[in-house]
Amino acid sequence: MNRHFSSSTHHQLRTVGVEEELLLVDAETGAPRSVASEVLRVARRHGDTEAEAGKPGGSVGPELQEQQVETDTPPQEYLGLLELDLRQWRDKARSAAKEAGALILASGTPLLPVHPRTFDDERYAAITEQFGLTASEQLTCGCHVHVSVDSDDEAVGALDRIHTWLPALLAVSANSPFWQGDDSGYASYRSQAMTRWPTNGPTEIFGSAQAYADHLRLLVETGVPIDEGMAYFDARPSRNYPTLEIRVADVCLDPRDAVLVAGIARALVETGAREWAEGRPPEPASVAVLRLAMWQAGRHGITGDLLDPQTHRPRPAREVVERLLEHIGPALRDTGDLVRVEKGLGRVFTGGTGSSTQRRIHTEEGRLDRAVVRLAELT
Repeated sequence: MNRHFSSSTHHQLRTVGVEEELLLVDAETGAPRSVASEVLRVARRHGDTEAEAGKPGGSVGPELQEQQVETDTPPQEYLGLLELDLRQWRDKARSAAKEAGALILASGTPLLPVHPRTFDDERYAAITEQFGLTASEQLTCGCHVHVSVDSDDEAVGALDRIHTWLPALLAVSANSPFWQGDDSGYASYRSQAMTRWPTNGPTEIFGSAQAYADHLRLLVETGVPIDEGMAYFDARPSRNYPTLEIRVADVCLDPRDAVLVAGIARALVETGAREWAEGRPPEPASVAVLRLAMWQAGRHGITGDLLDPQTHRPRPAREVVERLLEHIGPALRDTGDLVRVEKGLGRVFTGGTGSSTQRRIHTEEGRLDRAVVRLAELT
């Protein structure tokens, strides 16, 4: 692993960076538009497609489909700076999209019907060839949080200890209620669409970096995923940076929610790494039960029950999220993020997730196309 990201010691905070996948939609009709190549040409002209040499993050880049782009932020120790970066990169993507006659929309799925078109790239073409309709229909946007780790073993140690808490993170970020022009009934339908990939979802407890590496190698040797990059796990040690990448969240409509997700993710990794260093065993939970917990979070978001991370029985979402806050409280206090995260969660429970905002605006406008244009303004 390269060492771009600062590692965490007692004097340094773990750095955190965010990748956001964003939809490209028509400024008039709200329909997804296949203009990523054009948007990236404009971004390249502005010098926004390449991160600074030798530094990770800080670019607009391609994703699987022509109707989306991805931004990434440089790693930061402070959430206030992360928020500035996040807003800045959304703005850069927005101005590049504007020149291509499109708007950017932070939604986990498109609201209107769409026939995705694969971005012209050898690897994406190979994925589409291998996975057929699963790949060619896949147009979803996530928020991926990278948290710095000191070693591969620490990354896997933390991974083993955060898995039961990740459904709560999905619930808080839920922002994809619509699919192909219909209300899906889910707070996060993106989380459903992702389950079509055979390599998506929760992971077992590995115990060591070697066991994780062996697992990954076995998956690729089956010939099903085309490479290790297709390990679309809920969280995974990054292949490119010394980070643990947490991948469960929908892209958030409100940039403040993305920062909230990043703050919780960093505290989860810090808490998991401390437990690993102290030799505390991970909470046992089968992959089958974790899948149910993730389904429950995607179905109801924060408006119903979530599964309790310890008993795996239904409990009101607010109680589960309060339990999460208690669990990561010491780590949040140490990074100075406790008040920001508490306020952020208060805001989400009062005002709703992106998913409830989408539904509310759709009700107000009466039409999905008008709702899309308003949601793009909020992005």
